[in-house]
Amino acid sequence: MFLPPPINYMFIVLQAILLALSSLFIKNIGATYAGAVGGLLTALGSPGLGLFTFIALITFGILVDLTIFIFRIKGSPQGVNRNRLIIAMAISTMLIGIITYSTCVIIPEHLLTQIGVPNTFIIQRSIILDIMVLLMGPATGITAGYATAYLWNKYLKNIAITL
Repeated sequence: MFLPPPINYMFIVLQAILLALSSLFIKNIGATYAGAVGGLLTALGSPGLGLFTFIALITFGILVDLTIFIFRIKGSPQGVNRNRLIIAMAISTMLIGIITYSTCVIIPEHLLTQIGVPNTFIIQRSIILDIMVLLMGPATGITAGYATAYLWNKYLKNIAITL
């Protein structure tokens, strides 16, 4: 919230942990629900980019739900497979990083160049920023996946939520 986009989306470990836990507790679309609520609350804090923030967090929730479904990760009393959860979260955070970075920086730069308007955005594209997005996305996901697996296997596996 305090950093300009897309830099703020490179440090989303806490959101990723909460989305992964939501997906483990609420089957099928738990992370999407949590992403919608988190996106709404975050959008209220930054009204200038509120719509973008809301859409980005719903998309992140969908990606988390999708990767957890693809890797067949189940939140059960026996625990979760830590390695699968780490891979799923690394993929989803890398994808949301690329999507938000492209939406904020790369696509507007190309569109403005084609119509002849100078780029006056706050964030200018650079190779360092490209590398940071490509490295920090998976690193954030690995951290979030490990933390989520640890929390689930150690403290949360016996909690049952019925809807």
